[in-house]
Amino acid sequence: MATIEFYEKPGCINNTRQKKLLRDAGHEVIEHNLMAEPWDAGRLKHFFGDTPITEWFNPSAKAMKMGLVTPENLTEAQALRLLAADPALIRRPLIQVGERCEAGFDPVLIQAWIGLDTKGATQTELETCPKTFDETRS
Repeated sequence: MATIEFYEKPGCINNTRQKKLLRDAGHEVIEHNLMAEPWDAGRLKHFFGDTPITEWFNPSAKAMKMGLVTPENLTEAQALRLLAADPALIRRPLIQVGERCEAGFDPVLIQAWIGLDTKGATQTELETCPKTFDETRS
């Protein structure tokens, strides 16, 4: 099975659930505090690849909810500077296996990449902050 470098926000409920799924699938998960890492534009860009800038951001971040950050109005360089300066804005988790890096927890992508049994959980349930998810359910 894979050895996964897993960059998370400590205490995040969904990151805890995601790590459990990865471990249950037999993977070794090495945890890193996303908030304490020395991020720079080049290192972050490796995780985002060719995904649209709007998908680099955590929609549950306070600055996003307050409308202080509008990713659709940012250049790549501006977005990377913002994310490096405020890791709370980064879409979580950041995952690295070998040289390949991904942002977010897409169970279909992870299943195809390294193997995963989500036990029926959806991407929304595994990636959206439970507080936000519960608020949108009603």
